Amino acid sequence: MKLAVLGAGYVGLVAGTCFSDTGNHVTVVDTNPERVASLNRGEVPIYEPGLAEIIKRNTERGRLRFTTSVSEAVPGAQVVILAVGTPSAPDGTVNLDYILQAARDVAGAMTGYTVLVTKSTVPVGFHKQLAELVSAHTEHPFAVVSNPEFLKEGTAVSDFMGPDRVILGATDERAIETMRHLYSAFMRRSDRLIVMDPTSAELTKYACNAMLAARVSFMNEMSQLCDHYGADVTQVRVGMGTDPRIGPHFLYASLGYGGSCFPKDVSALVSMGRAANIPMRMVEATEMANAGQRERFFERVRHHFDGKLADKRIAVWGLAFKARTDDIRESAAITLVERLAGAGAHVVAHDPKAMDNARKRLGERTLTLVDDEYAALDEADALVICTEWQAYRTPDFAQIKERMKGDIIFDGRNLYDLEWMAETELTYVSIGRPSVP
Repeated sequence: MKLAVLGAGYVGLVAGTCFSDTGNHVTVVDTNPERVASLNRGEVPIYEPGLAEIIKRNTERGRLRFTTSVSEAVPGAQVVILAVGTPSAPDGTVNLDYILQAARDVAGAMTGYTVLVTKSTVPVGFHKQLAELVSAHTEHPFAVVSNPEFLKEGTAVSDFMGPDRVILGATDERAIETMRHLYSAFMRRSDRLIVMDPTSAELTKYACNAMLAARVSFMNEMSQLCDHYGADVTQVRVGMGTDPRIGPHFLYASLGYGGSCFPKDVSALVSMGRAANIPMRMVEATEMANAGQRERFFERVRHHFDGKLADKRIAVWGLAFKARTDDIRESAAITLVERLAGAGAHVVAHDPKAMDNARKRLGERTLTLVDDEYAALDEADALVICTEWQAYRTPDFAQIKERMKGDIIFDGRNLYDLEWMAETELTYVSIGRPSVP
């Protein structure tokens, strides 16, 4: 099949690349000429395990191309995927300017029946607005399909190649069969394709992310009770997660959720509720709990120094919002670095993949970046762990003790066993667990 994908961001690049790997001819369009030029040179602008190799393989075989021209990509395409950005507006609603402009451009370039697929996260009911707009700009027949993505950064390629489910929001039978054929390469063992009406598909995306975010915030609030009563949140998590009605996923206490999806989608769901005069109280509480968790962790660090962070040297391990990605959007680590620097601390940070993005976002005046995690420790008054990278999981604690001026680790990811830490000469403070003095 011939496909066009509008948007070479995280979703569009992964989707277009994976579809090309199953034999489709895919043209990815992006309005940023520098990004397109770098992709055509074989340079991948995001870090996602396995993605660069698949891009290289399919560009060499002529199945994957990148361009800035919609008129070059869309004519003759049977499926056009809209994966452009839908960022949050200041009031929490979704900014649809980019996707609406993309839809106009597509409508003007269509040459026959086309299936328009929305992979961008859009408000509930957007499919109607999209259909009306495209109808006003083309006489060619088309169908609109809502196909929300459920990719996890760090495992996006494997998630796409082996999805636990694919949701299609559509009523046009021809479009449904086209999409069923497109996804059939990923459904060899079992059919996990779920067809529903477009409105339900759009709402499912928000409901899933809000539920997962709520689990994170719930465990973070439980961690506060654990701190107060002397319980261990990791043991509570095991006790909860082995209940088959609950399951183990997204029950880890931490600095809070971040990334491109959870914060934006939770905020959008709150805004949709307000527009419908239906208060989303649990979703609002999820959002408030997440913000509160970040602030509490900063206060814990500040309290250790009696509120005096000026001129303190703080080593930070991890800047990405989670491991196996270079994404710092809504990262709790970035929030913490900004708070520490704002209080006068000198922050020295390391991250295996996200330092370039952090440098662009924060600048060298906010923090010092080093290529070796142990170099961040030299003369540090404290070490703060913000991201659960594999490289940080079994460090050399003797070297940590030797290189630091202070002797305390603040672990925002609960990476280390408490009994193990008791054998070191370090003070260890984690989340929802007894501190190791």
